[in-house]
Amino acid sequence: MSTEDVLRDPASLFDIRGKVAIVTGASGAFGALAAKILAGAGARVALVAGNAAALSESDDACRALGGETLAINRRPGTEEACDAIVADTVARFGRVDILVVASGKNDVSRIVDMAPERFLDVMDANVTQSWLMARAAGKRMLEQGHGGKVVLMSSARGLLGHPAGYTAYCASKSAVDGITRALGCEWGPTGITVNAIAPTVFRSPLTAWMFEDTEKAQEVRKGFLSRVPKGRLGEPDDLAGPLLFLTSKASDFYTGHILYADGGYTAG
Repeated sequence: MSTEDVLRDPASLFDIRGKVAIVTGASGAFGALAAKILAGAGARVALVAGNAAALSESDDACRALGGETLAINRRPGTEEACDAIVADTVARFGRVDILVVASGKNDVSRIVDMAPERFLDVMDANVTQSWLMARAAGKRMLEQGHGGKVVLMSSARGLLGHPAGYTAYCASKSAVDGITRALGCEWGPTGITVNAIAPTVFRSPLTAWMFEDTEKAQEVRKGFLSRVPKGRLGEPDDLAGPLLFLTSKASDFYTGHILYADGGYTAG
């Protein structure tokens, strides 16, 4: 696309119609949203999740938006599973252009009360699965030879600590940031970009209580919002723009970048 083409139609930079995307964690809050955003923008989407019922709901929602989809009931927890996810996607759609890793978990506990197995479980869900899926999809993108887009799920907690039992989560998201930067460098010459979205508190089933009009929620919000320049918590819509940017041609010169979707929380 030439500069003249871009100037005539800047919105074309964000066009992902016909692209093939894999979204892991597609039954979760961000993964389901990501799948719907990509499907609504015209991408063909392979939705991946271990929860079959929730996966089916997400798949139906994407189809209702006119999306062409494939539901894959797997957890990306092993090399074999990740390779199979990519193979199933290629068998259906012919290629892979976009990978969004939205699978993961948190386990809140003071370090002295957390068994090592619980720490390793968080690291496996957030770090190992991100690495394995990037590896599996990246191999296919490299074979195809026309680049690709990898978007990992980080958090403001990859940069900042938290006083209430977040040692596992903070460590895992810092590691995701490291993978993002390292792969951004490793794959830079290939046309594959690797970036991460790092939100702070967003409305989801897990955080719904923070948006309620209870005394506890108001107290927590007051303390949290005192550090958010935008003065509010995040809404799912706030993730749509960053995701579309990072999965489209608009971000071709951006790689190894952590995009903080946090209302300015990490700025000051």
